[in-house]
Amino acid sequence: MSGQSITDRITAAQHSVTGSAVSKTVCKATTHEVMGPKKKHLDYLIHCTNEMNVNIPQLADSLFERTTNTSWVVVFKSLITTHHLMVYGNERFVQYLASRNTLFNLSNFLDKSGLQGYDMSTFIRRYSRYLNEKAVSYRQVAFDFTKVKRGVDGVMRTMNTEKLLKTIPIIQNQMDALLDFNVNANELTNGVINAAFMLLFKDSIRLFAAYNEGIINLLEKYFDMKKTQCKEGLDIYKKFLTRMTRISEFLKVAEQVGIDRGDIPDLSQAPSSLLEALEQHLASLEGKKVKDSTAASRASTLSNAVSSLASTGMSFTKVDEREKQAALEEEQARLKALKEQRLKELSKRPSFATTDTSPISTTGGTISTAPAIDLFSTPSCSNGAVKMEGDLFDLQSTFQPSMISGSTGLPLAKAWAGYSTPQAPPQQSAGGLQVDFESVFGAKAAGSNSISSDDITGGILKPTLAGSNQPSSQQPEKLVSDDLDSSLANLVGNLGIGNGTMKK
Repeated sequence: MSGQSITDRITAAQHSVTGSAVSKTVCKATTHEVMGPKKKHLDYLIHCTNEMNVNIPQLADSLFERTTNTSWVVVFKSLITTHHLMVYGNERFVQYLASRNTLFNLSNFLDKSGLQGYDMSTFIRRYSRYLNEKAVSYRQVAFDFTKVKRGVDGVMRTMNTEKLLKTIPIIQNQMDALLDFNVNANELTNGVINAAFMLLFKDSIRLFAAYNEGIINLLEKYFDMKKTQCKEGLDIYKKFLTRMTRISEFLKVAEQVGIDRGDIPDLSQAPSSLLEALEQHLASLEGKKVKDSTAASRASTLSNAVSSLASTGMSFTKVDEREKQAALEEEQARLKALKEQRLKELSKRPSFATTDTSPISTTGGTISTAPAIDLFSTPSCSNGAVKMEGDLFDLQSTFQPSMISGSTGLPLAKAWAGYSTPQAPPQQSAGGLQVDFESVFGAKAAGSNSISSDDITGGILKPTLAGSNQPSSQQPEKLVSDDLDSSLANLVGNLGIGNGTMKK
């Protein structure tokens, strides 16, 4: 099956409705597509592990839930996503997994849908066992072997004898679980198992590097140990030699599938004479008869062994540095691409907003250049926007005493006193409309250029009294400002008399 299934889309849509972006991304990372989880989904989940407001148990539970699927593709990709977060995510994700009593219960998983399902189910069972062991190791030592500080002052090199003898077997168990994946180059047939193998390959390098440093520390302390400690130490070293052979075979598979030779470390085994020297020392502590060996020869053997193992450690360090450099270059390339994309977006963006939905834009999304109608004789402004040059009450000489020429062409006085035969409106000056504020608000003189203070503070809206043939410039009667009822009654009476149409 290839491509996202209908189930994948429905599941993602359900999480979209519930608003769970984390669960939705988990579903998208673990679709039925026969390919490894997409980088963008993995990067988002890594980012989530670093956010304090993200619920880590919920994230882990979403991954566990996906492993209950019957499809080998979904289950395998769920394990890969979990492994990726354990390696690259925030440490609190691993801490939560280590705190659980059980993680993946897939020892009996089997996809019977096809031949490929049978084959991949085997690797799913092995892979889940390794991830379980990786979490258990963290629970036992409280750190991840693949992330510990290495070198002369590293964690495994500075550990005391008692703790070292307890810690190295934990590394061995995790290494055994990893090598038990036991895949051949011809079995890496699809993008899903290839993604899992790459994570295992990187883990194997770091894990064996820590293992190697632990053995170096052990050898340096061996000839000063007690008898029981020497016995444990000798057993640990023998197991180490066996695992070195197995890790060499694992790395050969990596080379066969196309992993760069520079990314594969060189393993240098200690001389066989070292094992013989270790066994003789233990035998001497047990009181058995052994051939005599001088301290000088023993020191020389030990020095050669440590030197060989140290060169292996240097090889691991070079691989680590190369991987870090590659990751840094990849990140720089990604940032450069994002910067170029951002600059491209900014270059396409206009200097001011003129979208089709803008109130100042035309239907075609362009700005109208036609001059706007200026009702108040103020200077026109660009972009169709009206700019008021001064206060509305600071009219000064802009308004000339005259009659308002409205759409009906009626003088204002006639509008108050009653309709009469329309007269031709006076010609406007070049400056703009001439407003007859004196006729409207009852100014004392028709030729005045300003509104009197008495008119502003006195009677409000004093209407003009005019008969049917009375000139429009007739002075209106003053309303009684302190008696509203009398003023209204007087106004009604005047209107009735002036118009000649209102009768009792």
